[in-house]
Amino acid sequence: MSGPNIHEIDVLHNRKGVFKNREHAGSALASMLGKYRSSDAIVLGIPAVGVPVAAEVAHELALPFDVAITKKITPPWNSEFGYGAVAFDGTVLLNEELLPQLGLDKQEITEGIQKAKTKTEKRNKRYRGDRPFPEIGGRTVILIDDGLATGITFKVTITALHQAGAERIIGAVPTGHSQTVNLIAKKVDELYCANIRGGIQYAVADAYEHWHDLSDDEVMTILYEFKQQEPEKAVPSLF
Repeated sequence: MSGPNIHEIDVLHNRKGVFKNREHAGSALASMLGKYRSSDAIVLGIPAVGVPVAAEVAHELALPFDVAITKKITPPWNSEFGYGAVAFDGTVLLNEELLPQLGLDKQEITEGIQKAKTKTEKRNKRYRGDRPFPEIGGRTVILIDDGLATGITFKVTITALHQAGAERIIGAVPTGHSQTVNLIAKKVDELYCANIRGGIQYAVADAYEHWHDLSDDEVMTILYEFKQQEPEKAVPSLF
């Protein structure tokens, strides 16, 4: 760990398979974020895979919970690899260092951005309906995803939250690559990452015993179930 605003669980450093699933990872984060329990903070999860982690944190800390929808911008030949991202408010961030290596022309980049914007708008309508984005002006936002690899979606969401008037932004992820963690830490007030790992080969999924992509239906179920239950008391540290 480096940087005074970075917090981790020391015994998890550079280890794999430390979380049973995303709910367990959320509990680990909640144990680190105890000072925000029942505060005026709001928890925002990045769909899809950040939602179960964020819901668990919000539930255990008795905090309001919502989603901050962000989509990767992908090249035509690979729908999984992102060279940029679009946030819920239309903010666009491109990896300028990576673009020359991809050989994309301006039209392909423009089409990629528009495709991501369309997906963001559709997902926003499905998850939120007519409900507006929560009022975050002057508030503390705890932004959560299930891990940090390149960090592109996290970074563009931070920018969008600042533009929406967030007073403080607290980043919280179960796992992250050390290089990305240090970069993101410069853009937030505090960064909580339970499991920081280094090395050339890094995958978010390696921190979990059970990891899978989430469908929109699964996310909708989590959002519905959260609304039906009262937050419980925060659990003690799991490690």
